[in-house]
Amino acid sequence: MTLVLSGVGVDYGDRRVVDDVSLTVSADSGSADSGSGPVTVILGPSGCGKSTLLRAVAGLEPLAAGAITFDGADLAAVPPYRRDFGMVFQDGQLFPGRTVAANIAYGLRARRWARPQIAERVAEMLELVGLPELANRRVDDLSGGQAQRVALARALAPRPRLLLLDEPLAALDANLRGRLADDIGDIVRATATPAIMVTHDHDEAATMGDTIVVMRAGAVVARDSAARVWRHPRDEWTARFLGWEHFLAAAHAGDVVRTELGDIPAAQLHVDHGERVTAVAIRAESLRARRPDDAATTLLPVLRVRDLPERMHVILDGSALAVPIAELGALVDDERAGRPRVGEMMAVTLVGARVGLLGGRGR
Repeated sequence: MTLVLSGVGVDYGDRRVVDDVSLTVSADSGSADSGSGPVTVILGPSGCGKSTLLRAVAGLEPLAAGAITFDGADLAAVPPYRRDFGMVFQDGQLFPGRTVAANIAYGLRARRWARPQIAERVAEMLELVGLPELANRRVDDLSGGQAQRVALARALAPRPRLLLLDEPLAALDANLRGRLADDIGDIVRATATPAIMVTHDHDEAATMGDTIVVMRAGAVVARDSAARVWRHPRDEWTARFLGWEHFLAAAHAGDVVRTELGDIPAAQLHVDHGERVTAVAIRAESLRARRPDDAATTLLPVLRVRDLPERMHVILDGSALAVPIAELGALVDDERAGRPRVGEMMAVTLVGARVGLLGGRGR
């Protein structure tokens, strides 16, 4: 399966909301860090055009420019119902007053499947989404998570060529979103159905996506595996959107990347010889703070201490750094040494496996 978007533009009135997007989505199998596989996630802030782009793929929004092809066939003249794409929306859009089984069977009846085949496929789908006992329950009586599972089963039942998911977990609480993200990813892969999902949630994207596509203001700004998108953001905006908080000037020198807070082995950052590095992106997980010893090189004073469930954090005064940072978060390296005091000087070191890299191979 190959979906190709070439110079796609979509207008709302006189405003262009998707602008010159060219993108190839392939369901080729690949490793977790290869940027290939059945699930592509389009990630971006609200209003960036990601849902509009998905609706254009589905045929629900007309193109103002460009073309969309599927396995070489132009979709311009193909109406949505003939594209053979399944779609799951944020609210599921189940048919109220009908049973779970009737909802799942809807697309099969429309395709004139025989009754025995429909019954067999509905049972198969219910088993797949973990709801075999709910066939005769009315969808009005389902929980939010159950409803989204039924919507997924309904979309997958006719064996679509492509599955489109438009923020399918956004209306659910945080704990349920995490569990269902894992489950949906497993279900989609189990059926070998190519899928494109849009979301603004970083965790959902990283959990579900074999390939991550980052959008900003109607345009694609990055496309790669989840690991590389986060570790190699292509610019400062992308880095901040992905959760990196601060930036340290950096330079590639031989086998290391040098920063004010210490050197990082270039191999750890997958930096090739001669590759230009301009900065490393950091957040609290990127830094460890400990009481000074003879090996300490950078000392910063404590502003505040945060006792978080997973680990103690300190907020340090980084105003003395070359590029001042008023408040710099770090994880306390050894909590057994006791709670740091406000004003106490702490030694700060970088954790190379927990930094992002700007100026490298982001794409």
